[in-house]
Amino acid sequence: MEKTKKIGFIGLGNMATAMIGGMLQKGAARREDIIGSDRLAETCERAEGKYGIITYLSNTAVARQADILFLAVKPQFYPEVIGEIRSAVRPETVIVSIAAGKSLDFVSQQFGVERKIVRCMPNTPALVLAGCSGVCANDRVSREELKEVMELLRSFGIAEEVPERLMDAVVGVSGSSPAYVFLFLEAMGDAAVAAGMPRQQAYTFAAQAVLGSAKLMLETGKHPGELKDMVCSPGGTTIQAVKVLEEKGLRAAVMDAMEACIETSRNL
Repeated sequence: MEKTKKIGFIGLGNMATAMIGGMLQKGAARREDIIGSDRLAETCERAEGKYGIITYLSNTAVARQADILFLAVKPQFYPEVIGEIRSAVRPETVIVSIAAGKSLDFVSQQFGVERKIVRCMPNTPALVLAGCSGVCANDRVSREELKEVMELLRSFGIAEEVPERLMDAVVGVSGSSPAYVFLFLEAMGDAAVAAGMPRQQAYTFAAQAVLGSAKLMLETGKHPGELKDMVCSPGGTTIQAVKVLEEKGLRAAVMDAMEACIETSRNL
């Protein structure tokens, strides 16, 4: 019988627990095969209670056991955490970094020796199994190993391989973009409230409109401009709203915001 892979998480914050929840819900991993560590005992206890996984306060305890090791801490803590675990990680372990702005070379240099490293950028909709992850790997990771990691990432949304040179663009277009969408939703809700709609109902209508629009584009494969034109009847209400958005520079504002996000990611 083939031995199951032990999946480790260093850091048990929102992103890590979203990933763990997706893996368990979709059957991509068994709870007995997932281990995790966090510096806070209450965070470990919460993860144990919710997901039934084994947790430790020691990062090295997880690093020693894991066949696939997710580094789920903030980018600024990478040097400290990797310095702590570098001697505990086995040569055959596949290390998965989810830190924005940290290249494959950066992570490898922190370990001081060549390691199997996958870099990915998931996003918070992973919490509801609707995440989006861009993925790349160094040449020490085999196609079979990358396939195993991709299967785990696809348990909580979609995951696609991209060349590393595009990973900062991934941060801008999917990693950080839920914040832009939430800002847009909040503004839509405020406008509906100003028109007399109860706030919770306004947010429900706005969110469903965004969800449905995204689903329509993905499932039809139509260009967003074509779908926009389908809503804009001659002399109708929608084209007047679009005119105002164009006058206010919506598209340019979004592009400028993403440019700032991508440039920040490059300089982390």
